[in-house]
This record gives sequence, structure tokens and C-alpha cells, in this order.
Amino acid sequence: MKLLRFLLAGAAACATFASVTAHAEDLSFGIISTDSSAVLKQRWQPLIDDLNKQTGLSVKAFFATDYAGIIEGMRFNKVQIGYFGNASAMEAVDRANGEVFAKVKYANGDAGYHSVLITNVASRFKTLDDVFRNTKDVNLGFGDPNSTSGSLVPGYYLFAKRNVPVNTSAFKMVLPASHEANLLAVVNNKIDVATNNTIELATLQKQHPDKYAQVRVLWTSPIIPSDPLVWRKDLPDATKEKLRNFFYHYGESDPHEKAVMAAITGFAGFAPSSNEQLRAVREIALFQQKQKIANDTQLSDDDRKTQLAALDAKLAALSGTAPKQ
Repeated sequence: MKLLRFLLAGAAACATFASVTAHAEDLSFGIISTDSSAVLKQRWQPLIDDLNKQTGLSVKAFFATDYAGIIEGMRFNKVQIGYFGNASAMEAVDRANGEVFAKVKYANGDAGYHSVLITNVASRFKTLDDVFRNTKDVNLGFGDPNSTSGSLVPGYYLFAKRNVPVNTSAFKMVLPASHEANLLAVVNNKIDVATNNTIELATLQKQHPDKYAQVRVLWTSPIIPSDPLVWRKDLPDATKEKLRNFFYHYGESDPHEKAVMAAITGFAGFAPSSNEQLRAVREIALFQQKQKIANDTQLSDDDRKTQLAALDAKLAALSGTAPKQ
């Protein structure tokens, strides 16, 4: 009887261990909401199917209505790996125990992409001067607050450098939306101007050249590093190794894999990366914070000076010019 109880206890322990192991192999892959969930699922599900088949992991796609949903999902361990933009990756690294481990490669060989400001070809806006001549008469389509190309980059390079805040005190209306929604609004002449990126424009040109012909680009940003993949730092090492082996080699030569990557907005595969690729985005974010503090009339001179000094120290640390301790 004792032997039976021992065997049953051992079997239960093995079952428990197997359950824990299986759970460690069950992952949620978060994908930022650049488009509708249906479009994103169509693009990404073939890759996730191949990921499961080649690694033995059980990975399911997770879509949220905004970028914050993916970041919070990773923060509370509901998402263990994800496709992010650089700005949302920065948030995932800082707030959700994330770590950049890969970045996408583009079929055309580009090292990154660009943010753009677009309008309809039939609109009254022919140049940037037309937009900034009287922004109070402009309806602006802006990106998700955590979008690199939809918000952070144009917020700094396009608007902050002209001392134009992105709010209804400066514009007639500001309408935050996904890249897809903003692009369609411009194509259908439902909004004056909108932020977007060259990846979405290239996809539109390929799939709907007639609609692409309705878009005029008014401004193009400096290059943005290609989008990163982020995992939770506390994933088991064995799981990380499986993910590395899959992503670092996926799409290199296999025709099916190449086709899958091409369908995800012109990607060609993935390359190793790290948190270091977020340096430029961090600098932009800090510059924006400096401008916000400098223009905050509610702060005392001493508080403003203290906060600006703290941000200057962070910028110096990023650029490697901080004094040695």
C-alpha cells in the first residue's frame, strides 16, 4: 500500500512538472495595432504557424486595440514575445521587463523606414508651408501615442521643432488613429493631413495602386531603425534559444518562408539586435520632455531648472558624454 501511495505521489509530481513545463512552452505573441486585427492576423498567422511547427512551442497571437494593450500585456506576463515599433519597444523594456532580441529586415535592403505626413492629392495642402500657415484650420490625423512613426518621430522632428504642440489649441482637430485608419481617411479625403510611414505606403502602392495615387507626401522624416522583436527577460533560456534559432534564420532561403515574410509588409527576415537600437528614440523622447518642461508655466524656476538638469544628465549618459564618477 505504501508502495502504491509512493508511486501515485511520484506520478502526481511528474504530472505537475509536466504541466509547469508545458506552461513554460505556451507563449503569447503580441502584435502592435498598426492595422485591424483581421489584417494583422492574415499577415502574421502563417509565421506563427511555422514558429510552432519548427520549435515545438505553443504560440498564439495576441492583438489589442492599441499599443498600450500589448505593452500592458507584457507587463503582466500575458504577452511573452511581441512585434513592436521602437517607441513601444522602449516602453516594454522600461515598464514590462522586456528586452529587444531581434529586428526585422526589409526585402529592399533598407536599414529602416520613415515617418511621413500625407494628404490627399486633391486637398488644398500642396506643401508643408500650407499646413503650418494656419494650423487652427487643419484637421490632423495623428498616430497611437506609443507609435514611433505615427507620434514620436513626427511629434519631435515635424511639430516640436516648429514649436507647434499637437493638440486642439494648435489644430482645429487632432484625431489619433491607427496607420490604416489614417491612411484610409486621407485616401477618402476625410481628413486634411495625417502621419503615417513608408511601410504602409509601400503596401498600399503594391496592393491598391489606384488608392496610392490619391496620396501626396508632404514631409519625410530621417530614417527610423527597423522594428524590433521583444521578449520578456525572464523567459527560460531554452525557450529563448528556440526563438533565436527560429527568427535569426527564418526566411533566409526557403521559398515558403520568403513568401510569408514578403506578405508582412515587405519583410525579408530578422537580424539579431539589442536594447541599444532604442538609443535614438530615447534621445527624441528626452528632448520632447525638455520642451514640455521648458514651456510649463505651472513650474517654478527652481523646479524647471532641476528637472531640465536631470534630463540633460540622461541625455549625456545616452550620448556617452556624462562625466566620469
